[in-house]
Amino acid sequence: MNGFSVVGFNWESSPAATELEIVVMEWLSKLLQLPKSFSFSSDSGGGVMHSTTCEAFVCTLLAAKEKILDPIGRDKAEKLVVYCSDQTHFSFQKSVKIVGINPKNIRHVLTSKSTNFRLTPQSLDEMIKRDVEVGLVPMYLCATVGTTSTTAVDPLGPLSEVASAYNMWVHVDAAYAGSACICPEFRHFLNGVEGASSFSFNAHKWLLTNLACCCLWVKDKFVLTKPLTTNSEYLKNKATDSGHVVDYKDWQISLTRRFQPLKLWMVLRSYGETGLREVIRKHVKMAKDFEELVTLDKRFELIVPRYFSVVCFRVCPYVIGKKYDYDPEANEFNEKLLESVNATGCAYMTHSVVGGVYFIRFAVGATLTEDRHVAMAWELVKNQATSMLYTPTPKL
Repeated sequence: MNGFSVVGFNWESSPAATELEIVVMEWLSKLLQLPKSFSFSSDSGGGVMHSTTCEAFVCTLLAAKEKILDPIGRDKAEKLVVYCSDQTHFSFQKSVKIVGINPKNIRHVLTSKSTNFRLTPQSLDEMIKRDVEVGLVPMYLCATVGTTSTTAVDPLGPLSEVASAYNMWVHVDAAYAGSACICPEFRHFLNGVEGASSFSFNAHKWLLTNLACCCLWVKDKFVLTKPLTTNSEYLKNKATDSGHVVDYKDWQISLTRRFQPLKLWMVLRSYGETGLREVIRKHVKMAKDFEELVTLDKRFELIVPRYFSVVCFRVCPYVIGKKYDYDPEANEFNEKLLESVNATGCAYMTHSVVGGVYFIRFAVGATLTEDRHVAMAWELVKNQATSMLYTPTPKL
């Protein structure tokens, strides 16, 4: 998968692996128009490739934990609190437990349909104030650009302002949607990222790169590496001692490293920024076409606005004779509809539940997907729904 079985844990063992990783991370930073503070060209910023977002969570959580405990004392560890929305990926909660934060101190701030399931600064601030009043210590906020269930986008700027008032670490998780932000028309979703402490996205999700490849940037590499640094005698060398090279073994959990940048370098060189943007735009266009088909059939409804290439929809409750959005029977009907669609083997879709509503998720992201596949998928959904409802398709 990575071309060469090099041992890239420090610069001396494989200068090419380290230097290529730095180059690729700088290329991506420019594509995403990240602030200079995240770049190696700044005094303390830089980027690294991890395998997964979970690893990025663990490393940044550990950095935030060590940073805040140094001045207040390690006996205060039980008072540390982390914050996220109820739409944040479950791997965040797992990562918090791994770094030793009390599970009772994980705050899931509630979101609602009225705000399209975004984390609001007001709700966050209210929860933080309640914790501070009882002597707890706010430590870390995870904001998301493109949540898993509905691709909701949290307001990065306002959230960072709230967190900065409490000296908290802010991490932006753009695992899925970050790839889209290489397109100028989607870059506004990252507005406010300059207020964050770290930012990550997964190139293996929507940037045509093989699993696994999570790209992480930090403003302060020294804070990140301090709790992760290893200085055994047999690892000492003149290059490291000079302080002029990057030893990525101190930027991650394990010592061993794969030649991660090679596969991403190949993608960037093969497609170029123009080619990658064309792929993203094509996928978004196909999702938009599917969205329009859904809206034209009055038996269906969209659950949330479509921002990227995921369409969240369901059969309306009133179509199956139900009056309330949260009626369990409406959820059951849509669950069976999804099962029947996937059982055909012609298309595969997924589901989620937000606000008590079960819905279907249609996602476009494969390189070989064409317009005909989108049309086929909609016909499949529509016909399966018609069969289950025993009603003719309404005339437009």
